[in-house]
Amino acid sequence: MISKLYNMRLLPILIITLLINCNLNAQNQPWQGKFEPIDHLIAPPNTYRTASGAPGKDYWQQRANYNIKASLDEKTNTLFGEETITYFNNSPDELAYLWLQLDQNVNRKENEDFGSINNDIKDFITTRKMQFLTRAIDFPAGYSIKEVKDTNNSNLKIMINNTMMKVKLNTPLKSGEQISFSISWSYPITDRSMFPLSREGYEYFPEDDNSAFLIAHWFPRMAVYSDTEGWQNQQFQKLGEFALEFGNYDVEITVPADHVVAATGTLENSESVLNKTQLKRLKQAKTSFEKPVIIITEEEAELNKKTKSSTKKTWKFKAENVRDFAFASSRKFIWDAQAVKLPTHTVMAMSLYPKEGLPVWEEVSTKAVKNALEVYSNATFDYPYPVAISVNTSNIGMEFPMISFNGGRPKDGKISEKAKASMIGTIIHEVGHNWFPMIVSSDERKWMWMDEGLNTFLHQRTLKERYPSYSYVTPKKIVPFMTGDKNVLRPIMTNSDNELFNQFGANFYMKPTVGLQMLRNTIIGKDLFDDAFREYANRWKYKHPNPGDLFRTLEDATATDLDWFFKGWFFTTDHVDMQLQNVKWFKVQEENQNQESNAKTDITIPGSNEALKDFSNGPEIINMISTPDRDYGQFTSRLDEVEIRKQLAGKNIYEVTVKNLGGLVMPVVIEWIYSDGSSEIDRIPAQIWRRNEYEIKKTFVKAKTAVRVTLDPKFELADADMNNNTFPKTDSKSDFDKFKSKKTN
Repeated sequence: MISKLYNMRLLPILIITLLINCNLNAQNQPWQGKFEPIDHLIAPPNTYRTASGAPGKDYWQQRANYNIKASLDEKTNTLFGEETITYFNNSPDELAYLWLQLDQNVNRKENEDFGSINNDIKDFITTRKMQFLTRAIDFPAGYSIKEVKDTNNSNLKIMINNTMMKVKLNTPLKSGEQISFSISWSYPITDRSMFPLSREGYEYFPEDDNSAFLIAHWFPRMAVYSDTEGWQNQQFQKLGEFALEFGNYDVEITVPADHVVAATGTLENSESVLNKTQLKRLKQAKTSFEKPVIIITEEEAELNKKTKSSTKKTWKFKAENVRDFAFASSRKFIWDAQAVKLPTHTVMAMSLYPKEGLPVWEEVSTKAVKNALEVYSNATFDYPYPVAISVNTSNIGMEFPMISFNGGRPKDGKISEKAKASMIGTIIHEVGHNWFPMIVSSDERKWMWMDEGLNTFLHQRTLKERYPSYSYVTPKKIVPFMTGDKNVLRPIMTNSDNELFNQFGANFYMKPTVGLQMLRNTIIGKDLFDDAFREYANRWKYKHPNPGDLFRTLEDATATDLDWFFKGWFFTTDHVDMQLQNVKWFKVQEENQNQESNAKTDITIPGSNEALKDFSNGPEIINMISTPDRDYGQFTSRLDEVEIRKQLAGKNIYEVTVKNLGGLVMPVVIEWIYSDGSSEIDRIPAQIWRRNEYEIKKTFVKAKTAVRVTLDPKFELADADMNNNTFPKTDSKSDFDKFKSKKTN
């Protein structure tokens, strides 16, 4: 009795010992915790931001309303402004001072970051690049702050630190209170050709001695004060863009009388600034859903720019619930517009461009705006604003609420299909920024990828749906970047200004896009992912989400543990490289079958110790014996062994071994090509890597005989080396090998 009891107690210990030995044998490399939660990498939930990824019951954010009067002096290229800000303290905190952004100061010569974005002197260099580096031709830049006063006309003390201005309040602003104060300022508008990353300024056209003014981050704006950062007071260094509060804007812009102004918001005094013909055409455009109506023709624009008016006109705009305001002004503009019908309301899509944009801008710009409005609205929420404007400029794409400045022009009236596709992509991308970050208002200065990555994801979907012949981002295109020098690469979760200038596009635009594509197409599934992505957009519209809010929402709305994916894709520089290490083919010996020689067939890739490299030797025969009673333990029931043999009779059993060489764990997608020419795909969730992060084995039962096995056959998972994904191995080079060969040659 004691002996039996001892043996019964010993049995679990033996089982545990065997399991430990199996695990030790399975993984002899360091465990990296790839499936552990990312709780320590993101801010913990609280009453402001919940564990589900939604705003909490105590969520708050500040608000700022602006009343601005601005005047453009074309002769001196100077902008003068007076503004009144009404700031609402919705936080639980008492504020002794306020921080404002003075982004124009980034162009001052003494700015700490001027010229250092791409600082690389060589023995052969262009004059323009040397200008960027040395500022050999100096130019004035930055604000002149005339005064800052409260509502009693008393001066408020200010302290300026480069691109930030502190306003010290005479009385602390308590929670729930609001304060109004005014600022008078001016600054010289900069020539955009004089420095890199020129998001705003003027573009001069020597041919007709005219300019197009793109006026952005032009007025002192409130910095964000949030529950996670307090004051967001990182300096503006050009790469990381903006974090701004929502509010209402009343803006009056005084310009030469022959200028045409496009701006954020609704034009309130169209009858004062447009002639009767333009008003009639604009009215017609509001019911033109099929094609744009020309509001100002090329001929009218040509006539307009021949003489420069000495009189002024004031254009009045009003915008509600926006986080910024921008405008464009020139006498060169041609203008077209059309209506776009969305499920909830009608939006006006518009384009303004100089003759240098013809004919392509007239042909495609407003249509591209329309396509972006429709696809993005369907993917998230209906575009809520009354107008979406695309303004042609040189070299850049830059976004603001309801208006964007977009590069791309023909030369002598002609443009290549590649350049045209790039131009259309830029327009779609910048219009798309109305959703991210203009409405879903993440902190661009800290996390560029949160707006650029999510926006590029939908921008690429728009290209695929509306311009299927154009090239668009796929997982394959991120491979060269992700397999680069790990000493140089940075994770996606890197602050905006800390990324290298030559790789921020790949890291903050393309890599998040590919990650979202993989979640949608492979890991979660389109319908469930689309619903979760829409949930995130609607939860956080007109609010300030952080990375953790996005990660948590995608998990919450899909019932899927994605911490392993977020950890690997966003927090590391690992890449995907799964190797089809071994394929073993078996059949179960049938009872009436003579046992032949158990010739073992290991099908492996080159480099292993096995000699066989195809299926030509046939399967290894498995001798399946009856299960001894002791193996059932305390179970008294028995399996139907006859039925098991019947189900496996004549079937092919394959054991597939896959190695993780790149570091990133991913689902395992296996394609089987059968001897009759048919094919089948099996999808194994990434969780198969939980117990061994370096190597996994999976058994498959197939009725048909396989002649080829391939991992990730449709390149869904950005696998770096497709040359080790197939059995039998082909002699052709992988796409990545071809890319490397081209780079070498």
